[in-house]
Amino acid sequence: MSERILVIGAGMAGLWSAMALARADREIVVLDRDPPPPEGDADAAFDHWQRRGVGHLRHSHAFLARLRTLVRDEHPQLMEQLRAAGCRELGFEGGLTAKHRETYTPHPIDADLAILTSRRTTLELVMRRYVERLPGVIFRADTFVKALKLNPGVPPTVKGVVLQDGSELEADLVVDAAGRNSLAYEQLSAAGMAIPESSEPCGVIYFTRHYRLKPGQAEPERGKFGTTGDLGYLKFGVFPGDSGCFSITLCAPEVEEEMRKAIVDPDTFDAICRKLPGVAPWIEPERTDPTSRVFGMGQLESRWRDYAPDGRPAVLRLFPVGDSVVRTNPLYGRGCSFAAVSAHQLRDALAASTDPAQRMIAYRTALERELRPYDKVMRQADRSAIRRARAALMPESKPSVRAKMASSFLNDGVVIAMREDVELLRAFLRGFHMLESPDAWLKRPANLARIARVWARGKTRNADLYPPKAGPDRDEMFAAVGVSATADVDRIRAA
Repeated sequence: MSERILVIGAGMAGLWSAMALARADREIVVLDRDPPPPEGDADAAFDHWQRRGVGHLRHSHAFLARLRTLVRDEHPQLMEQLRAAGCRELGFEGGLTAKHRETYTPHPIDADLAILTSRRTTLELVMRRYVERLPGVIFRADTFVKALKLNPGVPPTVKGVVLQDGSELEADLVVDAAGRNSLAYEQLSAAGMAIPESSEPCGVIYFTRHYRLKPGQAEPERGKFGTTGDLGYLKFGVFPGDSGCFSITLCAPEVEEEMRKAIVDPDTFDAICRKLPGVAPWIEPERTDPTSRVFGMGQLESRWRDYAPDGRPAVLRLFPVGDSVVRTNPLYGRGCSFAAVSAHQLRDALAASTDPAQRMIAYRTALERELRPYDKVMRQADRSAIRRARAALMPESKPSVRAKMASSFLNDGVVIAMREDVELLRAFLRGFHMLESPDAWLKRPANLARIARVWARGKTRNADLYPPKAGPDRDEMFAAVGVSATADVDRIRAA
């Protein structure tokens, strides 16, 4: 008997859901509120594809190792098509320091520690065309879902959706992949269904601009200055893309209001980039041309919704995937990976049982196991970053001895040890790329011992391991780009 599944949303979560759930005995209808992609290549998609439902469509994107291995192992044809479209694979070896290279020996795991990167529009275009050809998958563009169709009960059951024109679509189950703007949660909450939600601010605002290499020009060679960094008042990163394109993302703490307002100006954005030694060569006028305005992304929050609190489903036959259930800080690049992992965990839950309640319980259990550790570590890091950003605007504030020790252990111990020890770098990246629990590597006594030995040597003996300064101090940067360095300090003090 054929099972009919409606997928609300055709972004990353919707595409991954369709890929994970597609099989011969299913009909999968993907409901996309936006127009279909334009005809043509990746440049046409970047220039013309309108995606009201994807607010971060033109921000920097990369697929972490967990996601890349899913594509490689479960969708090899998609991997070939992504490569053919110019998507890049940035491997483990490219991130090694000079010290690492003195003793580096490749290990099998190194082949898995790579990211897949390109413009988001290219990733989504290639994925969509791949999904459109899967058996049983149908796309309905320009189709806005107004509400869920509910059958009363305890718990209620979703039987389909109501469209904006008032028509209804029936389904055996519905996947909510509508993202952070999903209406399903609000509808269910208004109907009295208990769906606990925890959320907190990420504390940052993102800004991205795109560029393209001029004919005959190549990307700058890797030098001593990194293309990613954290200056406290500003984080930055260069994202190599497809077809000679790349993007630069600048990330400012929310508390830095003056800088946030200034970055949206393209001239100021580029002026900041020129003050960053690892970034400046990428935007040399003779090398590249800008191809976009500055795109901003705010109101970022971490969020977790529990659709089966205490093991009791709040609703049946509805499964939220991606940002509809777990939303992340894009700083860590895990949003697409969370969507893909949750889609595949849903596939396994559906395969394990035909009982609607057991399916939801199994799915919820899998999300807790597979994603909760990363959510926890992310929130802890965001809280610390928010405190540091605020403290930086209050020079009279003094960190506690405990805070100083923790900072020293991280910056003079963990970070420096990883710049020397390839094994530690591998262990860290396994957690970062979601190949194991994010803090598992720091719980291993052997790894802690290695870090402790490096930390105990002290800054003087470790001097050669420290990276060069990634950029100017706050006051110097603000003066260079014409932003007041005191306005936010005065505001914080007066609050």
